[in-house]
Amino acid sequence: MANILCSPSKYVQGAGEMKKLGEYAQKYGKKALVLITESGYKRIEDVLKVGFEGYDIEPVYEYFNRECSKTEINRLVAVMNEKGCDVIIGIGGGKILDTAKAVAYYKEVPVLICPTIASTDAPCSALSVIYTDEGVFEEYLFLPANPNMVLMDTEIIAKSPVRLTVSGMGDALATYFEARACQASEATTCAGGNVTMAAMSLAKLCFDTLMNEGVKAKLALEAGACTKAVEKVIEANTLLSGIGFESGGLAGAHAIHNGFTVLDECHHMYHGEKVAFGTITQLVLEDIPAEELEDIIDWCIELGLPVTLKELGITEVTDEKLMAVATAACAENDTLHNMPFEVTPKTVCAAIKAADAYGRYFLGE
Repeated sequence: MANILCSPSKYVQGAGEMKKLGEYAQKYGKKALVLITESGYKRIEDVLKVGFEGYDIEPVYEYFNRECSKTEINRLVAVMNEKGCDVIIGIGGGKILDTAKAVAYYKEVPVLICPTIASTDAPCSALSVIYTDEGVFEEYLFLPANPNMVLMDTEIIAKSPVRLTVSGMGDALATYFEARACQASEATTCAGGNVTMAAMSLAKLCFDTLMNEGVKAKLALEAGACTKAVEKVIEANTLLSGIGFESGGLAGAHAIHNGFTVLDECHHMYHGEKVAFGTITQLVLEDIPAEELEDIIDWCIELGLPVTLKELGITEVTDEKLMAVATAACAENDTLHNMPFEVTPKTVCAAIKAADAYGRYFLGE
């Protein structure tokens, strides 16, 4: 099997870049469907007006219906047909961006991705995570191409709730460990081949950046400052993790996240928060040395990422609930089987219990 790496055609990161959106977008079409939430539009309406003013492209704004589901994708395809749009721009968080990518795929038009938060590694990928209308994981939609452009306005992102950027660090935490597992098992990555050296290097750089800059970035954001550490973490959460997970591969952490979506108690938690706990669970499955596991758990605690089931919202833990999570995580079409050893619902359930116990121990509970 070939070694394959893929990436967005263009990645732009800097303060105030959203004010140039029209300049960038006019290279891809004449009429853009701009997908955004109503609250998001109100927040950056003035920036968007400046961004499109004077450029040869017309924006058509459409509010997102909260879920990246087949129902919402089909609705937006119909809107594009009705309005005659020839490019789509997704502005917001992971589910909006995944929806924009899916709509672009079905319409065969370019897509520009403009995150207003750095909470997931979704922006750069040729992948959309499809959920049911109720928010339960349904499937991965693998796309034939990455976004035409990813635009990160760090001025906007730095003003977003700190918890969202921390959640992005939780998502990015999984990147290196899942890529390492896929390399060991020679699993097929989301890019359709084996792991490249470049992807492994980017995944490791992602991990090292999180460890070195993560806590500094959180403290800076809490102080309202966009520092070099913040800029580095935004790149780690988005570009390094995006290329790293896609061309490095997914394994245990994201599959275990998907398992937790079957529990209503966890629906209020962000994607990266569940992935962080999934990463700890994967590391328990791998039986990594105790000091390495302690370092990861301590880092999560410093950032405020969940290390126990209680922190995930599961106040009444039962074997039935954990087995339901483990069974869903081991679904035939999910990525837990990319681990370099056999996994079963029973071993995953045991790892979840142990991960929770370690988290409680290090929290002093």
